[in-house]
Amino acid sequence: MRVLLLTGGLLILGGCAGLPQPDPRQAWIDLAPHPQDTALQALEVDDKATSDKRYFQVEPGSHELTVRYQFAVQPTDIGPNAEPLWRDCQLNVKFSDFNAGQRYQLHAGNIGFRPWAKLYDEQRKVVGQAKPAGCQRT
Repeated sequence: MRVLLLTGGLLILGGCAGLPQPDPRQAWIDLAPHPQDTALQALEVDDKATSDKRYFQVEPGSHELTVRYQFAVQPTDIGPNAEPLWRDCQLNVKFSDFNAGQRYQLHAGNIGFRPWAKLYDEQRKVVGQAKPAGCQRT
């Protein structure tokens, strides 16, 4: 699993050079760089699948973004002599005021078994917080 995440991360980094130009009539949401051994992917906007897993681009207004966040729960959060436990989670972030031409950034992380994600505007102000939508062990 770790090899899969690392390989996927390298492919995503390599693909960043190929990101399209943001449409100035829409809001652009970057998925922030994440720590090693994690993966963050764009899944859906308003229950519709995204065409590219590396970012979101939405019309101005209110939207719900769904992301997939994969991470390892470290042995220090599980117990002595434990192996890392891999989690595959979905999170939903609602924001009612996306603005055309603005760039936003979505950061994700975890505290033990619990994933979190926050949406930031261009001034680095938190404008949305995710709610977990389910996790699985991998």
